[in-house]
Amino acid sequence: MGTGTLFRSTAAAITVLRKMGLARYVDVLHNERMKTLTITEGRGRLGFWLKQAIRGDDIGFVFDGKVVALRPVEVYSSDYALQEYGLSAREMGAAAKRISGDIKSARASGGVTRFTGGRHDFH
Repeated sequence: MGTGTLFRSTAAAITVLRKMGLARYVDVLHNERMKTLTITEGRGRLGFWLKQAIRGDDIGFVFDGKVVALRPVEVYSSDYALQEYGLSAREMGAAAKRISGDIKSARASGGVTRFTGGRHDFH
């Protein structure tokens, strides 16, 4: 690894430094490369900071003496029920079937009507 080595992210650089036994430089690198904000500073321009994080910039909020980083994450629909609700595929299938039955019963009794997007949907 030469002097001019570039990393895609600060996290990649930190990983390499730790593997090389240079962990003492991690905090210095992290502080130089990450834009850290207080909650008050970030609140007013949160959309801006989120866009910066999506773009790949290292953005963090200082909270209770720790830096909490903004990072985009991928959500996969195949494991969404497990991640969000702790349901296996089998349990999710059973829940979907039960919910569909409940909706069908509610429609039949007049408790729920189909939303069409028309002006008559709003009472």
